[in-house]
Amino acid sequence: MSVSKIIVMDDAQALYVHAAEEIAHFAGEAVCTHGEFTFCLSGGSTPEKVFALLGTRFHLSVDWKEVQFFWGDERCVGPADEASNYNMANRALLSKVELRPEQIHRVRGEEAPQEGARRYEEELRQCFLLGSGELPRFSLALLGIGENAHTASLFPGHPALHETERMAVAVEVDAPQPRRITLTPPVFNNAARVMFIVSGEAKAQALKNIIEGPRDPDRFPAQVIAPTDGELIWLLDKAAASLLS
Repeated sequence: MSVSKIIVMDDAQALYVHAAEEIAHFAGEAVCTHGEFTFCLSGGSTPEKVFALLGTRFHLSVDWKEVQFFWGDERCVGPADEASNYNMANRALLSKVELRPEQIHRVRGEEAPQEGARRYEEELRQCFLLGSGELPRFSLALLGIGENAHTASLFPGHPALHETERMAVAVEVDAPQPRRITLTPPVFNNAARVMFIVSGEAKAQALKNIIEGPRDPDRFPAQVIAPTDGELIWLLDKAAASLLS
């Protein structure tokens, strides 16, 4: 089962800095141990601030040539679209450090959703040299939560929460850019580390429901994240953590 820990920082800025420090530390550890850091990125405004720090203040703290970049979910838009998670990460981080094209494994949101999901599964199989029934093992998967307790593009009541066969699926959700592609719970739960980064009072009730509420992933989807053989980290600011007992 997963080892879980909760870290609360004073404010959002301290949260961003600590997250960047932790990612740099995990990257160094993974490169020393395995020769590479397989990093699954999240969308959202909080990760964007963290990525911007990694691309500037912490850019010398990571051996970028040994990092492989993946995404936990993507909107079904083109890579240059403002709503694209890839575009955000590229703007904030990828374009700021020296990378080879083959280090970037984006979800092809511009394709038909089912085809984009199938191609992303194929990309994961090739990158991780997966046999039948095997799952990728990310060094670190970053996640956030929504005010409805969703994570990645796993939304309340969605059948994707119960997916056990597929690694990536096309979903339609009640949100802007409703057509999306998301990794499935077994993939996140096979990661060596999963780190939620959550900021702001608007997320406080959802966070309390996820961590302290009854176990009901159909209502609180982020509860489905529980690494089977890895570490689960909740990195919060005081505002997000304000309702936790």
